[in-house]
Amino acid sequence: MTSLASDKALVLIPARMASTRLPDKPLADINGLPMIIQVAKRATEANVGRVVVAVDDQRVFDVVRQAGFEVVMTRADHQSGSDRIFEAVQLVDPDAKAEFIINVQGDLPTIEPEVVQASLKPLENPDVDIATLTVEITDEHEKASPHVVKVVGSPISDTRLRALYFTRTTAPYGDGPLYHHIGLYTYRRAALERFVSMKPSVLEQREKLEQLRALEAGMRIDVEIVHSVPLGVDTPADLEKARAILAGRTK
Repeated sequence: MTSLASDKALVLIPARMASTRLPDKPLADINGLPMIIQVAKRATEANVGRVVVAVDDQRVFDVVRQAGFEVVMTRADHQSGSDRIFEAVQLVDPDAKAEFIINVQGDLPTIEPEVVQASLKPLENPDVDIATLTVEITDEHEKASPHVVKVVGSPISDTRLRALYFTRTTAPYGDGPLYHHIGLYTYRRAALERFVSMKPSVLEQREKLEQLRALEAGMRIDVEIVHSVPLGVDTPADLEKARAILAGRTK
């Protein structure tokens, strides 16, 4: 586990009801619990800091509160997850006690606690503004898939890259590993505030990748290499996979 103190970290889990492929996604049942509760449980098991769910719907708010987790209501008109996270930070931590903000997406019910913990490690370097995660691609199909975002980075250790670019195409060219980006971010508080204050950048809009805004502005993103990609639940088929994975863990 990282040496950063857990009392300095705030884990925020954004949960939006507006999913077209899986209606009412945060409330989808996974082995007897709504998906958003499964995610909150995984984040709590990581033991990296205070966990708060940021919602935009009263039904989800009530479910999370009844399950005993901290929850905050945010506006429904945010353009991005980072904007929702920043509003939640201001609401739940107005005294700015949290130095590190961990954004765990609300559709990752099978994420392993160690993966959440790994997202803090790059911030042990004070020069790093934002940390995120990646895993080496082993599936040949993923190397060419535009649905798999790749990290292009310079290795700075056996388990870490300094991000130079993120892209949906196959990159970099030539022999060597390719890396699948995992969309879990940990921000220094000041970096998050700066990030949401900036307008979408040229490359961000072209690639449809929000993190490029930070790189274009000269912010440093380091990427921790982990061993598995958490399942993002976007479709009914994904939901069945998540149920099977969690059922297997409880056996």
